[in-house]
Amino acid sequence: MKQKALAKSAQDALSGRTHGFRRVLPFLGPAFIAAVAYIDPGNFATNIASGSQYGYLLLWVVLFSNLMAVLIQSMSAKLGIATGKNLPEVAREQFPKPVSFGLWIQGELVVIATDLAEFIGTALGLYLLFGIPLFPSAIIAAIGSFAILELQRRGVRSLEAGITGLVFIVVIAFGIQVFFANPEMSPLLTGLFTPRFDDVNSVLLAAGILGATVMPHAIYLHSALTQRRVIGRNEEERKKIFRFEFIDIVIAMVIAGAINASMLIIAASTFFYNGLVVEDLGVAFEQLGILIGPFAAILFGIGLLTAGLASSTVGTMSGDIIMQGFIRRRIPIYLRRLITVTPPLIIIAMGIDATKALVMSQIILSFGIAFALIPLVLFTSNRKLMGGLVNKKITTIIAWGISFVIIALNIFLLYQYFLG
Repeated sequence: MKQKALAKSAQDALSGRTHGFRRVLPFLGPAFIAAVAYIDPGNFATNIASGSQYGYLLLWVVLFSNLMAVLIQSMSAKLGIATGKNLPEVAREQFPKPVSFGLWIQGELVVIATDLAEFIGTALGLYLLFGIPLFPSAIIAAIGSFAILELQRRGVRSLEAGITGLVFIVVIAFGIQVFFANPEMSPLLTGLFTPRFDDVNSVLLAAGILGATVMPHAIYLHSALTQRRVIGRNEEERKKIFRFEFIDIVIAMVIAGAINASMLIIAASTFFYNGLVVEDLGVAFEQLGILIGPFAAILFGIGLLTAGLASSTVGTMSGDIIMQGFIRRRIPIYLRRLITVTPPLIIIAMGIDATKALVMSQIILSFGIAFALIPLVLFTSNRKLMGGLVNKKITTIIAWGISFVIIALNIFLLYQYFLG
């Protein structure tokens, strides 16, 4: 029933029977689900480490990553609208079977790395807030992720509303923390608009921020969220749908970017300017309580917990799309959730340092971006596939430039890790 109401509202907007902001409302939602991937707990680790070590120096990387995200997510959404298929499905049709199979394997590895970050972050949030040991916290986190997945059974609008609500909890938590941190505006603006590095480690952290912000599984997911949500009956309607969806993307990415920037700003204005290098989220929680106050520490824990719960659900959805698209196989989503929680639970049970595991998961994710991004640019630049929604020439040039930057950073990371 809700899906029928959504379709009717969308058609009223496309035909001009509704006006103003009401025209946009039926199209809001998909980008907010995809945007959750941009604020997962891995972002906490990289942004806190960057801000505490280099102050506002790498704030421009957050801005640059967010601008990249707007372009990338708009291409992903556009692919779903134009073709009625998601990125893995198009890749399966366009590439040889062995290539498609290989992309499925790397996609599953991306989801495992994503789940690692999300479950460790959620468990850490519970531990910091309530003192529950990490392993029982991880079990609670797994139960919570199953509960959020249940929203899918109530329809797409229920899921979108639930995820959006969780995102705004994170927004409120970090907005209040920034207010308490009282950052200096002059160095903040310099860091935001002046691209520069300090040393090799700052480049590594920048690559970590990039890997934590532009998430490969979000690229796969967004095309699936738009492919059949509102179906355009002709090319003109599909163009209108994309214009509305682009508004959704801009709003969601601005919110995600503001959250990421807030994390780095808080670390810079509290830890860096007090001479503290903080690379552990537990230490960050304690020091926020000391330097700003217990309420700030509680808000930090709430933000971490909420972001982890929301992003764990998005990771499961992405895994389902990756398998179905690349190899035409599907397992029940609750069984997939059960399978994907196992590696994080094992890592937590082994006692591996949570923050280090979070940072490493983000570096792994940065290697998966190219495998999602290159096919996306190829397909959205193909007029036969995209019709009137094909990339403009300047869009394609910028997209290939972004791909080159990401691949170059990944090669640099490999060099530093093995030979540096």
